[in-house]
Amino acid sequence: MRTPTGVSAQGVAAGVGRTALLVAAARAIETHRPDALARDPFAEHFVRAAPVSADWPVHPDQVPGGDADPLWGRLGRYFALRTRALDDRLLRAARAGVRQVVLLGAGLDSRAYRLDWPPGCTVHEIDTEEVLTFKQAVLDRADAVPAAERRTLAADLRHDWAEALLDTGFDPAEPTAWLAEGLLLYLPASAERRLIATVDRLSASGSGLAYEIKEVSESPRVRANPVYVAARQRLGIDLLSLFDTRPRPDSAGELADRGWTVRVRTPFDFTALHGRGPRPEPDDALAANRWVFATVPAAGRGGWAPVARSAP
Repeated sequence: MRTPTGVSAQGVAAGVGRTALLVAAARAIETHRPDALARDPFAEHFVRAAPVSADWPVHPDQVPGGDADPLWGRLGRYFALRTRALDDRLLRAARAGVRQVVLLGAGLDSRAYRLDWPPGCTVHEIDTEEVLTFKQAVLDRADAVPAAERRTLAADLRHDWAEALLDTGFDPAEPTAWLAEGLLLYLPASAERRLIATVDRLSASGSGLAYEIKEVSESPRVRANPVYVAARQRLGIDLLSLFDTRPRPDSAGELADRGWTVRVRTPFDFTALHGRGPRPEPDDALAANRWVFATVPAAGRGGWAPVARSAP
């Protein structure tokens, strides 16, 4: 598939690739809010460049019903909050001296361009060749200039990718800020275990990993939630069919066993912190979501902290 301007959109036209456009649209809408939790000036460009999303809203004024809309309101607030929480995590690591960032399943996020990176930071982006090609073409047309050194790696994260990352100049002897935003939900359990083991093997003391999981299997009533229904009926994105429904590994426990310090948060913890974001609802499609923040202590590996409900 090609847009009228000749930018290939094949990699984001369907399946998990289309969810990257969904998140980009939510970020674009958030960007135009006066009280935005995160701003991504390139998100709108990605949405408009793909025919499948060219008519999606990219501004709050284009969302009928505003925050009450289950798709661009509730789910959009979730993505905005997640973006802010993970942005803060990466920047804290960078300001503490970490100069190596790896975005696993980077999608259409533009963190290498939009965040205020300290000098000397390198941002590695790993995703499929199709997604990275589409992304690069849109960024080039927007004359985007990265705020850190950016290195891309086309790889399938369901398989081995460590050696290819090393070939890009990644240094496993240096601490790394790893991010798997909206990735593990779609991976087979075996691939998740392999990814966690790879990250552990490549992580020096002082490294950190943030990722998203669903804590429990969702009931039929939750699976009928308006968030899922709206995504399927209005955008043709069947999120439930994309999630791997087999029993999930306990990746937080696995990291703890490997000596990482692990904290598990709910999205609603961050709603309380920032005063904006989704709040629990009956039969909530977001209530099972958890954000995991794991760190390799600089002075040796410790243990796992249980689920914490206080502000991060």
